[in-house]
Amino acid sequence: MTLMSAFHLWRRRTTRTKHLRPVAVIDYEKAVARCLGWGGGAGAGGWRSLLLLIVLVASTAALYASFSSTLRVYSWFLVPPSSNSSPEEFVLLQSPPPTHPLSASLSSANVKPASTPPPTEVPVSTASPSLVAPSPSPAEGAYDPKTPPLVPDGPGFTASPGVLLVTTVTPPSVAPHRPPRVGDDAMCVSTSKNITTAAFAAKTASTGVSNAAEVNATGVAEVPTHWRQTDLQLIHAKKEIAGAPVVSHDPDLYAPLFLNVSVFKRSYKMMERILKVYIYEDGPKPLCHTPQLDGIYASEGWFMKLMQENTQFVVKDPNKAHLFYLPYSSRQLRTHLYVAGSRSMQPLSIFLRDYVNSISAKYPFWNRTRGADHFLVACHDWATYTTNLHEELRENTIKVVCNADVSEGVFVRGKDVSLAETYVRTPSSPRNNIGGRPAARRSILAFFAGQMHGRVRPILLRYWRGKDRDMRIYEVLPDEIAAKMSYIEHMKSSKFCICPMGYEVNSPRIVEAIYYDCVPVIIANNFVLPFEEVLDWGAISVVVAEKDIPNLKQILLGISSRRYVRMQTNVRRLRKHFLWNHKPVKYDLFHMILHSIWFNRLNHVHVR
Repeated sequence: MTLMSAFHLWRRRTTRTKHLRPVAVIDYEKAVARCLGWGGGAGAGGWRSLLLLIVLVASTAALYASFSSTLRVYSWFLVPPSSNSSPEEFVLLQSPPPTHPLSASLSSANVKPASTPPPTEVPVSTASPSLVAPSPSPAEGAYDPKTPPLVPDGPGFTASPGVLLVTTVTPPSVAPHRPPRVGDDAMCVSTSKNITTAAFAAKTASTGVSNAAEVNATGVAEVPTHWRQTDLQLIHAKKEIAGAPVVSHDPDLYAPLFLNVSVFKRSYKMMERILKVYIYEDGPKPLCHTPQLDGIYASEGWFMKLMQENTQFVVKDPNKAHLFYLPYSSRQLRTHLYVAGSRSMQPLSIFLRDYVNSISAKYPFWNRTRGADHFLVACHDWATYTTNLHEELRENTIKVVCNADVSEGVFVRGKDVSLAETYVRTPSSPRNNIGGRPAARRSILAFFAGQMHGRVRPILLRYWRGKDRDMRIYEVLPDEIAAKMSYIEHMKSSKFCICPMGYEVNSPRIVEAIYYDCVPVIIANNFVLPFEEVLDWGAISVVVAEKDIPNLKQILLGISSRRYVRMQTNVRRLRKHFLWNHKPVKYDLFHMILHSIWFNRLNHVHVR
């Protein structure tokens, strides 16, 4: 059928049915025709009707579109749902424009587990708008908004500009949810499943950032809607340390001793300005809160004493604390709980497990980070082993211990702290009899005297006892020799003091050598040296592998006189950092230990 034939057919049908058209439509056609100047002839009638038809169709379409937008009539444009569609719809919620620097920073944060790819979509329940997490709001407190806070980054964290990852609660009929405990305000976004200790340790203990994120059982990291004041301060401190100005000269700090004296000085300054510690009052005496200040395990007692007396760092309000101190004594546990002859540490481990459980049940602070912002200070050889009955204590807590052996899988380098073991003979005068002779007046090449503990010392004596006059190696200093020159005088008169490990890797001889200006020779594989995060031990000591004991003399003779004088000078300048004072002074041993705890805590706060 041609186009003209179709038109004439349509014309005849409209003419026949003209009487059926509404009067209003006919009047509308006439009015339009008059406006267009059309005549009423038969020739013009066809074109007139066609144009009027087009106008009517367009008007009807416009009216239909208007009704569609108002009445939600849009079924024609819907795509049929998939057969395996979920009752939840997947959306990415665009965060609103921030009104505060903190909101601006947090609104660009997106979180993912370290071991899984970042999710591109997040399920949001459509049951109730109240289940959608609100936009981040500025943290309460007196934090200075002029200091731009940072967004966490690193393991377990990522950023996605302008998009906020939102999670919601699964309806109770699907998965019952644990009611929030006291202190769970740090986790503002509810999760769909409870978090197991193992899952948390596996996914988030490495970051250690308090209330940074929770990881649910499905592996989805969930973002809290605000940061606590103390978290923002730690983030700010880490940024300041990363941008530390170069220190050209400081009369209180000798640059050759440090890996980076500028970073250390800036970090120490931020610690003095920011750090606050809360000490738990819980725990029975004498197992807790009872320091012992003498003997080879005196370090834990001196730290406890000085920490409890401190007013600069210690706070009574735990909500202001960045760190929490567990004030028990590993030495007191050994004295009062160990059953003689049993060869079992079980009673000590049980007490420590129950002690931590009681604290975590009574206070909310442990549960916020699973113990990552808590620390213990213990110098007894068994200290690391007694944590094994409490998983979070063993894996998350900062352990400040003398037995810093990385080969046993308990001490974690970069998180835990190597505690300097100090042998205090007279607590009333811990700095008594320190100092030594200058390099030119040291006639003995190397000296050691001690009991046969562990695997290394028997090897040392087998190769060097009585074999060489320059190598004064004894099991016990003979009486005839001690009558002429005491143990301490031997250290003051020797160029090198041999410091082999005993039953464990640590030895008080390292600090003794420093006290007497003797260059320490450390023989202990897998030992993390005290303050290794800031000190350059290569400039102040000689570290010898256990397998190289037969070549010990050759190694020491290979050090030139010039280098030795420089090393001994460094040791003498280092001494003040290893001294106990009844009233702590800047950069002394108390502050150095506290700084290492602070520094390693910051080490697990990941910022952009």
